[in-house]
Amino acid sequence: MNHKYTHRSQRIGWLRAAVLGANDGIVSTASLIIGIAAASTAHEGVLLAGAAGLVAGAMSMAAGEYVSVSSQADTENADLELEKKSLEENYDFEKNELTAIYEGRGVEPQLARKVADQLMDFDALGAHARDEIGISEIVAAQPIQAAISSAASFTVGAALPLGVAWIAPSNSIIPLVAVSSLVFLAFLGSIAARAGGASLIIGAIRVTFWGALAMAITAGVGSLFGVAV
Repeated sequence: MNHKYTHRSQRIGWLRAAVLGANDGIVSTASLIIGIAAASTAHEGVLLAGAAGLVAGAMSMAAGEYVSVSSQADTENADLELEKKSLEENYDFEKNELTAIYEGRGVEPQLARKVADQLMDFDALGAHARDEIGISEIVAAQPIQAAISSAASFTVGAALPLGVAWIAPSNSIIPLVAVSSLVFLAFLGSIAARAGGASLIIGAIRVTFWGALAMAITAGVGSLFGVAV
């Protein structure tokens, strides 16, 4: 009987960026809207602040992810260049090193040597990148993918509380945005947990808690420093 499993680690690159972007979009925009509304700002001002927060946040997420993941990619490429040079200059040493790695994982010495021989004959750099450095195609840094995923997911997340604020009466913006955003966050946490194979309840609780805390603190700041417009 053949069993086929879907390994969730293959999703780690885009899933991390997407969840982080959407979570930040909801929390930051909802908090901004609530804070501005708590400062007794007119409805138009609240919407303008929310829209500005959406655009600025999406661009910030894209830039931040691109720079961060690019730095990771630079480090990985530098390590690969060092490994490539070492393979050219010290091939036997690298083969012994790979053999020792497999032995350390419980493979018998003779078999470990045979595996190292075959893998290095097939793709020496790939074998060392994977088993010595820990770089594989699944987890390799992809800056553009991360930037696009973060910006798009932030935009989607930010659009949710902004849409609620758009249709909500002026005197009900704060409770409607707060409640709806917490629902969105709980749903997002559940989806992320499901995709990652974790507990749906724990995933929902942790993002909801931090989102509620952020909105409460921002509302408090808005009320403290707010002025009638």
